[in-house]
Amino acid sequence: MRTALTQETRGMWLGAIGVAIFSLTLPFTRMAVAELNPVLVALGRAVVAAGASVLLLWRLKAPRPTASQARALLVTALGVVIGFPVLSSIAMRDVPASHGAIVIGVLPLATALFGALRFGERPSAGFWIAAAAGSALVIGFALWQGGGAVHAADLALFGAVIAAAMGYAEGARLSQAMGGQQVISWALVLSLPVLLPATVWLGWRYGISASPKAWLGFGYVSLFSMFIGFFFWYKGLALGGIARVGQVQLLQPFLTLLGASLILGEALIADTIVFALAVLAVVAAGRRMSIRRPEIRRPVNPG
Repeated sequence: MRTALTQETRGMWLGAIGVAIFSLTLPFTRMAVAELNPVLVALGRAVVAAGASVLLLWRLKAPRPTASQARALLVTALGVVIGFPVLSSIAMRDVPASHGAIVIGVLPLATALFGALRFGERPSAGFWIAAAAGSALVIGFALWQGGGAVHAADLALFGAVIAAAMGYAEGARLSQAMGGQQVISWALVLSLPVLLPATVWLGWRYGISASPKAWLGFGYVSLFSMFIGFFFWYKGLALGGIARVGQVQLLQPFLTLLGASLILGEALIADTIVFALAVLAVVAAGRRMSIRRPEIRRPVNPG
């Protein structure tokens, strides 16, 4: 029991580090797409991260994925390498990072759903109540902030949520055998034959002239959002469980709001603190609820 609790606690902490890194993705994406084509930013960041992945896999002397692992890696790539970056980058052209942060706040519930449907995790009724309450809070916050209106970009953001949840759940399962570093690295490398020519064409078509500020945003989402953050996130999900560790993401909207305020100067209103405290309470409640997990294998190459 103590070993299981320790493993779960480690997973929560690693997941929290990953969330802290991901929380700045929207502010830095908005900084980049203000001057660069959004799809170019989305695919280009994956190309840069893929280059770093090649070096990492070579250094680790990582074995090639099996056929079944390759198929799961392609699903992971479709979600977190292509789907989420493209859809969120498009949305950031039209809505503030603060708005996007709250809409994406439903991601923990979506991640838990994918974990339950795809891999047999069985959260208790109390867990689902806590997850639904937390998601309702962030959706309510989005509607309150938008005066009850839904932006057209919200459709892209909800699509980004589905893509990310799919990629998170699939990648977390793979991490139990491959390690988080190898999962995201192989997902990026396998995507490179499609991403590289598309990025080159987009750069030629729309240009790459931009200020240092825009390139700073591009650099962050390339190396941190698309690469380093996943080391912590996938390892945390593998150790602590997709449903439970995924709830740490409920804090991400509020970390993003703070980042958007500091980086972009977007308004940070006092009422946000009330919602943040309410979400924290829901996370704490969900943390105590039982979740039945299928037997997992010990990681061969922890990452």
